[in-house]
Amino acid sequence: MKLGRILRESFEGAVPRLVVAQPERECVIDLASTEYQRLLRTGASADAARRLASALYPASMSAAIAEGPTFLASAARTVAASAEDGSAPLPFEQVQWLAPLDPPVMRDCLAFEQHLRNSFKGDMVPPQAILQHYQMPLYYKGNPLTLIGHEQEVPWPGYTRKMDYELELGFVIGQPGKDLTPENAFSHLFGVTIFNDFSARDIQMQEMMGLLGPAKGKDFATALGPWITTIDELDVHNLTMIARVNGEEWSRGSSSTMMWQVEEIIAYSSKGEGLQAGELIGSGTVGWGCGLELGKLLKPGDVVELEIEGIGALRNRLGTPAPTGWMPQRRTPAAV
Repeated sequence: MKLGRILRESFEGAVPRLVVAQPERECVIDLASTEYQRLLRTGASADAARRLASALYPASMSAAIAEGPTFLASAARTVAASAEDGSAPLPFEQVQWLAPLDPPVMRDCLAFEQHLRNSFKGDMVPPQAILQHYQMPLYYKGNPLTLIGHEQEVPWPGYTRKMDYELELGFVIGQPGKDLTPENAFSHLFGVTIFNDFSARDIQMQEMMGLLGPAKGKDFATALGPWITTIDELDVHNLTMIARVNGEEWSRGSSSTMMWQVEEIIAYSSKGEGLQAGELIGSGTVGWGCGLELGKLLKPGDVVELEIEGIGALRNRLGTPAPTGWMPQRRTPAAV
């Protein structure tokens, strides 16, 4: 099943709605609206039908995933009811996509060795820092509040002139767990989406010289979508991954080249702190999956399309650079 979120007008104004996407028909089924109509046909009052449909299909995908098996079973029933009564789905061209997930926590790893080798060249990165990536599936925590969806414009912050894309998988956690092992972690995976970790390379390099993770270099925008494909439809260990810029292929790789497998990443992420339903974990960039590795940069107006086998294609246009505005002034180190 392919599950997404759209923005749709209702009596309450524009509200997020959960949908089942049907790419072969180029349409989506609004789950709450369809369930509302189904309940009316079974004899429920309008008020009761509205309350029940909204409870089953809230605006939050993370909240729906936290319902456990009830969510997918109900979604299958609602889609079947839609087919039986001839309810009209929404064509793709009429849909305003949102990021398909609103995760409580967002992590991003570096799980592809080729990307590690390509990116960490020269004398600026200590060899020991590189070796740490072979010890454990390291990750940083990103900003879940700046996720953008399919066809949404990518904001270009005023503090960067070196914008880049990153071709990644986004792993969606389906059930809570703590101190998992690789043997039991895979059952906690709900589905996979496409994860474009847009990066401001110039400020990212400055920030990471301070031996902390990226912040302004990453936190302004991460594109996600167009939907989440549930894990039963995928061989997550062998997916072809492609990136195109303005229709020209720039990157091609495969999830089969990950040096840390998804079950190892999930298990490590769960150690000590635990995981919640609806959390998001990025795989890190596939080898040759960004402009940094290719010696290329994005320009304002460029259209970046990431396509992953079994999921779909996520497309975003780069916006116009914002004014530079205030920036901090360098401090003079205190005398020792």
